[in-house]
Amino acid sequence: MLVEFELMADREGDGDVGVKLETRTKTQRPPMYKVLILNDDFTPMEFVVHVLERFFGLSHSQAFELMLTVHKKGVAVVGVFSHEVAETKVAQVMDFAQRHQHPLQCTLEKE
Repeated sequence: MLVEFELMADREGDGDVGVKLETRTKTQRPPMYKVLILNDDFTPMEFVVHVLERFFGLSHSQAFELMLTVHKKGVAVVGVFSHEVAETKVAQVMDFAQRHQHPLQCTLEKE
């Protein structure tokens, strides 16, 4: 949060030189974080599609297209979120992949 101060002289002309202090608060937007899915040679494509649908709310066709991007390029951004939401999504995906014995990797980076 940034606080700005402004000094203002009394302009009533009564000879009293008073000073009034005003504060204005400017809020800054929190930094955003990209959630990334990384390609590997072992996780089935269907599992990646399921993860994208379940944890990122994508339709089947959107999830399939994004999975192909991960497969071809090695990595893809699956969403941009606040830090807390991004951390939660990464943890959910990693936990889900581990429980299903897949080496799928999900990470976050500052936008």
